[in-house]
Amino acid sequence: MRQFAVLQLSGCAGCEVSLLNAEAWVDRYKLVYMPLVISAYDVPEVDVLLVSGGVRTDEDLYNLRRAARRARQLVAVGTCAISGGVANLGDRDEVRELFLAEAERRHLPRLLPRIRPVDAVVTVDRYLPGCPPTPELFMAVLFTPTDFKVGKTVCRECGRKKRRDMRPTHLIGFEQGEVLPDVCLINQGYLCVGSSTRGGCRALCTRPGHPCVGCRGPSDTFIDKLSSEWFTSIQRVFAAMTDIPAEEIETALRSPQLALFLFQFSDYAGTGRPPRPKEKVL
Repeated sequence: MRQFAVLQLSGCAGCEVSLLNAEAWVDRYKLVYMPLVISAYDVPEVDVLLVSGGVRTDEDLYNLRRAARRARQLVAVGTCAISGGVANLGDRDEVRELFLAEAERRHLPRLLPRIRPVDAVVTVDRYLPGCPPTPELFMAVLFTPTDFKVGKTVCRECGRKKRRDMRPTHLIGFEQGEVLPDVCLINQGYLCVGSSTRGGCRALCTRPGHPCVGCRGPSDTFIDKLSSEWFTSIQRVFAAMTDIPAEEIETALRSPQLALFLFQFSDYAGTGRPPRPKEKVL
């Protein structure tokens, strides 16, 4: 039986919970290390190492480098491991200065100047984006089933119908209005970025009526391009389907409400390192 481990860096443990919600791996993989559920001092040699969370502390840095040497394959799992996620909010200058000014902190790992993704420290074999990735995606990265196909975009997986007779003139807030069940959310005035977001989640948010916020990161079309090209593409989609002013779309895309995930679209390229190969991203 193959063995795998889950190394948790600075994150929220949502990815671990999603993995535990899946059952297909139980009879085929032996989980030998995951602090959330298994008491073990260190990561042993394993076939697959799943790494969640970002490199935020010196302890994260040490644990990642140590564990990576013992794994045949390393998979960066979730938004935090790939782009910083929630913990990346600490890269804001005012937040970082606040924490670093606390000289009397006791028994806490030393914060690094900025959070770093896993592949800034060690070589990554596969990337599994999402916040968190669904149980099905975890099984796909562990078993690579031949019948598993990832949709090119969330929009392709959504199934909602686009209508030419519905052209909203302004955006509707995320929690406002009554959502029509089968009509594209953009046609209804919602800021949905599923047309550019990587598929594979089976559109779990948009099908029940919640606009896509991009947690799976850029689709293959944008994975090696600058964020400006992604912003331009989104503007084209809204220009074709709505009469909402471009300035209103631009402001909403750059709002704090979407900042948690949309920064990923500039993190895959233009950051001083080679683009992440799309062949490695599930």
